[in-house]
Amino acid sequence: MKSRRQFLKISSLSAAGLVFGGGLLETFADNLLKNNQSYFKGPYDFARTPTYCEVCFWKCAGWVHKDENGKIKKIIGNDDDPNCNGRFCPRGTGGVGMYFDKDRLQTPLIRTDERGKQTFREATWDEAFDYIASKMNKIKEEHGPECTALFTHGSGGKYFGNLLKGFGSNNIAAPSYAQCRGPREVAFIATYGQGVDSPENTDIRDTKCLVLIGSHIGENMHNGQVQEMSDAIDKGAVIITVDPRFSTAASKSKHWLPIKPSTDIALLLSWINVIINEELYDKKYVEKYTFGFDQLKKHVQAYTPEWAYGITTIKPQQIRETAHEMANAAPAVIVHPGRHVTWYGDDTQRIRAVAILNALLGSWGRRGGFYSPEKASVPHYHLPDFPKPNKNWRDAMGGKYKLADLALASGVCQATIPSPEMSCSIKGWIVNGTNLINTLPDQKKTIAAIQALDLLVVVDTMPMEITGYADVVLPECTYLERYDSLRISQGRIPSIALRMPAVDPLYNTKPAFWMARELAKKLDLLQYFPFETIEEEIDWELKQVGSSLEEMQRIGVKLLDREADDLYFGEDEDVEFNTNTGKIELYSTALEEEGFDPFPVFTQHPEPSEGFYRLIYGRAPMHTFSRTANNPNLTDLMDENSVWVNPKVAKVWDLKNDQYVYLENQDGVISDFKIKVRITERIRWDSVYMVHGFGHADKRMTRAFGKGVSDTQMITNVMIDPIMGGTGMRGNFVTFRFDNKKAEV
Repeated sequence: MKSRRQFLKISSLSAAGLVFGGGLLETFADNLLKNNQSYFKGPYDFARTPTYCEVCFWKCAGWVHKDENGKIKKIIGNDDDPNCNGRFCPRGTGGVGMYFDKDRLQTPLIRTDERGKQTFREATWDEAFDYIASKMNKIKEEHGPECTALFTHGSGGKYFGNLLKGFGSNNIAAPSYAQCRGPREVAFIATYGQGVDSPENTDIRDTKCLVLIGSHIGENMHNGQVQEMSDAIDKGAVIITVDPRFSTAASKSKHWLPIKPSTDIALLLSWINVIINEELYDKKYVEKYTFGFDQLKKHVQAYTPEWAYGITTIKPQQIRETAHEMANAAPAVIVHPGRHVTWYGDDTQRIRAVAILNALLGSWGRRGGFYSPEKASVPHYHLPDFPKPNKNWRDAMGGKYKLADLALASGVCQATIPSPEMSCSIKGWIVNGTNLINTLPDQKKTIAAIQALDLLVVVDTMPMEITGYADVVLPECTYLERYDSLRISQGRIPSIALRMPAVDPLYNTKPAFWMARELAKKLDLLQYFPFETIEEEIDWELKQVGSSLEEMQRIGVKLLDREADDLYFGEDEDVEFNTNTGKIELYSTALEEEGFDPFPVFTQHPEPSEGFYRLIYGRAPMHTFSRTANNPNLTDLMDENSVWVNPKVAKVWDLKNDQYVYLENQDGVISDFKIKVRITERIRWDSVYMVHGFGHADKRMTRAFGKGVSDTQMITNVMIDPIMGGTGMRGNFVTFRFDNKKAEV
């Protein structure tokens, strides 16, 4: 078991540092506190400050430790936090690098040249807010407040979201929905009446069989899941990994199924065929809780393992054997719903097949399957009603995607490009903490939308590519230098966590709460920001649940009681699901009402032409998208990506290990920079693989500039999910180039 544990060790970077306490050090701490007030924000131990991580959505709670001079030394996990159990991943411990990065944005900037050129002048905060307010009011007067939009990824979205809603617009989008998890949520809501949300309600610690189909646990480093998977492996759980690549998780699996890319639905349907026809399903559970079983049984009869073999390249025996592994473990089995699921445009239907398979195995609401999560109920101060918008992004899309329960970033982008069909396009964007140039697929369309704007405001800590297009750049201080709203995460146990500043902000940077409130003053919207400081707001909220800011400064994390003992379904418990039938809908009436197939159907997708290979992209445990590519602590671990190439392909192209090449996609787009070749048997011959988030083109990011290739640049064929509008990005193919010169026409 040692080797299995070894791959999942995630706290090695937090081994160094000092921990203070006791005797003379306490006296020294008291004196230091008196003489260095600027370092301290409240009555807490001088050596550590509570925080929760901003490097990924898991938001693990931890402690920031400082040395005797009040300088940040390290970050470690909070033992009481159910999201991390006291252990941070490499990204979390490396978060210190965000604070020390000398390439950080340092003061407000106003553009002085055309968009796309990094030409700015420094400005005061007041000047920047005056500029923004003037432009926003002009857009409101000429086009209506609804012609403004917010793109957000991170804690500041709450404050800028309230600002925009108060202004009169609800065009608020997080790219993580349309570009990542949206199809998953729509599919599970259509099946169970609820999504899986974040962190996912997967009971991995008690599972006996975990099926990962395109889900890279161990490389995406979603902390709690990695730890639970490690525990499950130690307890003998069967791991089944379906992936064209021999991933880290595949190396710990009993079964690795190197599926042909784009054929996952065929495998899922054949598994369902075996589970039903061999009567491996949970008969009692299916009869009591599900709707549409007989129709499903009829629907899957043609989808035999033999049929799937010709499509997926997975042998019928393997399909049957892995189906039996799941059934033998049921109901303590999880067919993992994944996170980034926007692949081929039929993604909602693919995840529907995942949801159906879990239902047949009886795993929803059962130990080792999917538990019932609970989130702490923390009252928020009642704000005045927001004005009701007359229109939103969906109107510009012809009323499509009614099943999407959140705004689509790609939809907002589309609604920004002027067209004859739209009476008014969106004219102003506020972009908070998301580098849209490297986040949204089809960069050409994103840039076209940006160039059509009257106002683009970018709020960020780093000079990402998106800042080059901004009219105004607002430099945010890092999460180690600010308060943010309470972290209220779902889980087995309701919990709340506090983030507070460990040190004063460096340079002329500010927190998002302060920015949004100051801008609200300029727009006469201060009624939506009733607290003068965020500390007052947090303290008010905490007192509603019997705590206080002072208590949370000391403990960092507070666990609350579940309202009921309903983590799993009781024996023969009657459960009503929030669907049209009140049942788990194997046959989806919601999809049928919108004109879509009530069952998943396999669709053949285009394949690469000769000399081209399907582009597959993924994650690395030390990086979060492009956000951390310049982090001085994390670039030491990985400073560029490489392209994985099968030896057979390398032989055809006469490629060598560590050789640098350019990539060209099916639409003739050639990568700006070179990428290092990695020749490995761990990737299928018809595909290549690279880690997402590299190939930065902004020279101000001195560690990341020009390192590796941006997979986003190569994604020009976007396959839209007709059900909810998600952007399928794995229908792109690349070939190798030894120079980046454009061919003469």
